[in-house]
Amino acid sequence: MTSSADVLCDLRGLKCPLPVLKTRRRLKTLHDGDRLIVETTDPLAGIDIPHFCRQEGHELVESEKTADGHRFVIRKGMSATA
Repeated sequence: MTSSADVLCDLRGLKCPLPVLKTRRRLKTLHDGDRLIVETTDPLAGIDIPHFCRQEGHELVESEKTADGHRFVIRKGMSATA
């Protein structure tokens, strides 16, 4: 399911606010338009990650509840501040 431009960020086991902080840090290393796949077990990530994307100008391509948490596909925004 991942393409060569997709980057996986496994944040399972981390609690708020670490999933958002580490997602932000990882996105800074990517090029505009690259996709980051984030996996987390933090129940608050279902609220925090979409909110972070809206505020920072990233596109939340996909948000999915998994057996043990959430999986997000985020496209780094062209106008997002790094």
